[in-house]
Amino acid sequence: MNTTTAEQRLRTSDIQPTAMRMRVLNFMLEYKSAISLTDLEEHFSRADRTTLYRTLKTFLEHGMVNQINDASGTTKYALCSENCNCSYPDDVHVHFYCSSCEQTYCFPDLGIPK
Repeated sequence: MNTTTAEQRLRTSDIQPTAMRMRVLNFMLEYKSAISLTDLEEHFSRADRTTLYRTLKTFLEHGMVNQINDASGTTKYALCSENCNCSYPDDVHVHFYCSSCEQTYCFPDLGIPK
């Protein structure tokens, strides 16, 4: 995703675009699986942990990511699709934790049966 598109997506979610927010968004789009704060810290080694946490928190509060507590014991965050409303119970879907590669994947099209 280029800078213009990242900026547009942040604005669409009513989030003020900053350089760090756009960088985190682009990273999440490329990563393809759910990420933890530690994953972000490792990738953005020169960034402040608090800034990264606040970025994730902002994304969560504006419905841009959903929070996942998987079998790893670490909270992870998955980027929502652009048309997601992240509302419970309407947007409840399956998450898969692979114990082999230790990654968590979102399956937004696979709803949990009532």
